[in-house]
Amino acid sequence: MTTSLASRPSLPFATEEATFIARSLRHSVRNIDALIMAIVLPLLLMILFVFVFGGAIDETGGYVTYVVPGIILLCAGFGAASTAVDVANDMETGIIDRFRTMRIRSSAVLTGHVVASLVRNLIATGIVIAAAIGVGFRPIAGPADWFAAVAIVALYILAITYLFAAIGLASGSPEAANGYGFILLFLPYVSSAFVPVDTLPDWLRGFADNQPLTPIIETIRGLLTGTDLEHQPVLAIGWCAAILVASVAWGTVMFRRKAGRR
Repeated sequence: MTTSLASRPSLPFATEEATFIARSLRHSVRNIDALIMAIVLPLLLMILFVFVFGGAIDETGGYVTYVVPGIILLCAGFGAASTAVDVANDMETGIIDRFRTMRIRSSAVLTGHVVASLVRNLIATGIVIAAAIGVGFRPIAGPADWFAAVAIVALYILAITYLFAAIGLASGSPEAANGYGFILLFLPYVSSAFVPVDTLPDWLRGFADNQPLTPIIETIRGLLTGTDLEHQPVLAIGWCAAILVASVAWGTVMFRRKAGRR
């Protein structure tokens, strides 16, 4: 006696999520080039800014301490951007059509991509921080400050990865997803990542002051280097939470629409 697809019981929550997380992690291991580029590009930018532009920006040689928090977020952005392409590939290759025949939650597919990206990016971030210490970065953070900084970085990676996953679902092709994701990677350059916001032109300063990445960078900078935090942690957590909630909702709607699940 056969059981229709509609009447088959769905897998337990943990089993579904674990299955798709394991699938995405296997893809990450096979696509090692993307992981290498997510590490190499921020490292090259750090070397460029510290050793080429750093002397002109800060003649005392302390620019590396200022720039590393921005490089950390840049690294996270490069790593998370590949999620948009991975999700778009899933949509284009027809694997989602196969998932439609199973009683699975739409969130499980996205969760697999997002958790795998979180693991990849935390590893890449650790490598970038170690390299930064090698070129002169000297954080003064204690254990609690390090824990808080890593938590903020992880929250940011989680939020932006869900955003990139939603972009991948909304895009018509992997190429389009890559292009849309690339636009977001410019945001760190118009923030306090590389220069203080008050050095920017007046017409650009308002945007830099009020965009999401500036308070996130300033929170990480304050935790690691001891600069004044003021209200930046509240803004950083608020921005990350808002991006995460909006991205999860958008991604869920787009998955159901693209997969034909009403």
